Amino acid sequence: MQLGPAHPIPALCPDLQKSSELFTLTYGALVTQLCKDYENDEDVNKQLDKMGYNIGVRLIEDFLARSNVGRCHDFRETADVIAKVAFKMYLGITPSITNWSPAGDEFSLILENNPLVDFVELPDNHSSLIYSNLLCGVLRGALEMVQMAVEAKFVQDTLKGDGVTEIRMRFIRRIEDNLPAGEE
Repeated sequence: MQLGPAHPIPALCPDLQKSSELFTLTYGALVTQLCKDYENDEDVNKQLDKMGYNIGVRLIEDFLARSNVGRCHDFRETADVIAKVAFKMYLGITPSITNWSPAGDEFSLILENNPLVDFVELPDNHSSLIYSNLLCGVLRGALEMVQMAVEAKFVQDTLKGDGVTEIRMRFIRRIEDNLPAGEE
């Protein structure tokens, strides 16, 4: 990975800028180490997804406590909370929600600016690396903890020359709680 120009963060929040840059650089070091530890990009992609999933499983408690968001009633409401509250809270961005499927079970999150890729240029020998795949794992893990099985995958990425970064979300099923008989 190579360092390149950063996307500006408002000068009104110098601590936020320092934290954001530290996070971005730390994440870059993590991805670089995974690329050294694994033989191919597909294995790195799987590890990033797995790490993200584990983060999401734990992050949902913090999110629910800090955001005071109640239970979402449908997938559209879930999409709004993800884009307008969660991404804003943890990454300082608000992706747009587009490309809803006719059945309402799929949508796209469009990230005009992905803070994870500040300072990053993908080398030619890592063309199949999904650099920000951690985000897909975080989404899957967090939503699973609120009884929602989803698929999340990158379909566009600015690191690969696309105009925007797009994460496609697909609702798979509602996960039923398996509580012992007599417990609610």
